[in-house]
Amino acid sequence: MAVTLIENFRAVFYAPFHAASALNAYQAEGLQVETKKSPAAERTLTSLGEGAGQVSWGGPLRIMAALEKAPKDRYVAFCEVVGKDPFFLVGRAPNPGFRIEGLAGMTLATVTEVPTPWICLRHDLRRAGIDPATVRQAPARTMAENAAALRAGEVDLIQVFEPYARSLILEGAGHVWYAAANRGVTSYTTLNTTRAFIERNPDTVLRMTRAMYRTLKWIAAHDGRDLAEAISACLPEIPVPVLAACCNEYKSLGLWNRTPVMSREGLEWLRDAMLGAGAIRTRFAYEDCVDMRFAEQAVREDPPSL
Repeated sequence: MAVTLIENFRAVFYAPFHAASALNAYQAEGLQVETKKSPAAERTLTSLGEGAGQVSWGGPLRIMAALEKAPKDRYVAFCEVVGKDPFFLVGRAPNPGFRIEGLAGMTLATVTEVPTPWICLRHDLRRAGIDPATVRQAPARTMAENAAALRAGEVDLIQVFEPYARSLILEGAGHVWYAAANRGVTSYTTLNTTRAFIERNPDTVLRMTRAMYRTLKWIAAHDGRDLAEAISACLPEIPVPVLAACCNEYKSLGLWNRTPVMSREGLEWLRDAMLGAGAIRTRFAYEDCVDMRFAEQAVREDPPSL
């Protein structure tokens, strides 16, 4: 079957999705998958309902937000790929003893391009007994602009993902204070579709899940340099040595799942973060947002790596 897969946006932490295409994982499962760019991150999921494609990748945050607005659309995640938070807090000076409580009273340049990083960081603060309102936010800018501001000495601490963190470290202009992945599981990126598509095409959903599981196995068995070389055409603006360092960092943090099965704990952590931030009002159950039948079947079948 031919499937149009809607790409959320380009980022290093999405490496497994790029690798699945580069390594011909879908073809190995008898699928013809065309990747198509989303018009905007906030429309990636809902573009499925508009007929732009059949499957997308993106955050379960978007599923919960969409289900609250329009439950009849029945969006669902069926394969988890990124099970931890890929963002970092990077400061101008080393701070090896940093604790999340230390953000109280500081000025932080947060991510503005997407909502999930700041929603999650606020939940970290609340869980540490800190009111997020005590953290001053720098003027809203992009991650690239915030990285430039850090280099220029205009800000002391920024929230970014790779390759911004690694590039600042390599330049000697920044130091990682906090890797959000170290908090533990946080359901971050999944393959998503509608329950109607699953009902009509269960074999296709299983094959896509198997393809991603085989890709995750390949990533687990290879180092960051191999992964960087495989996906470099998707991220040509990042020099391969830098991309390799980013991939190795994410591998060391356990960012990418070993299997496509989403943990209940990871989804519930994200849900609670959204509730605390006022991003949703509904306390969704795992089963409201997730269908892991195909991921669990793929694990039982244990297909070979690519």
